[in-house]
Amino acid sequence: MIVLSRIDNRLIHGQVIEAWLPHLRVRRLVVADDATAHDLMAQAAMGLAVPESVEVVHVAIDALDARALSADAVPTLILFRDVSGAVRARQHGLPDGRLTVGNVHAGPGRHAVSRSVFLTADEAAQLDALGASGMDVVIQAVPSEAPLKVPRAA
Repeated sequence: MIVLSRIDNRLIHGQVIEAWLPHLRVRRLVVADDATAHDLMAQAAMGLAVPESVEVVHVAIDALDARALSADAVPTLILFRDVSGAVRARQHGLPDGRLTVGNVHAGPGRHAVSRSVFLTADEAAQLDALGASGMDVVIQAVPSEAPLKVPRAA
């Protein structure tokens, strides 16, 4: 079962390992990212931080079988590198549920919506569309932080 989907530029890192995995009692971590799906070195590096009790799966976004992940009993957290990855996964069957936006790095054309999330107008519009389609989209770095609604796209 998918217990959470998360957008986080850093994919597997301390917030995910130390906060989200134990909070959600995750047994499987799916990294849905085209770049790392084909990068064995990146996969190995990310896997070093994950407890042995948690299965790690790396998959290209278009190959993500969200229906199968939803149908089984293994508590699963899906990680996306960026907003566009979550949008593509939704187009390929990512079901309704909570989508947290945890970390999106600052850059040209991005505006701060939290301490760790910087969005372009297009990304804000894409998150609006995901919310309108039935997903519960919030900004939340760690479980102990109150979730914030994503500001409406201008």
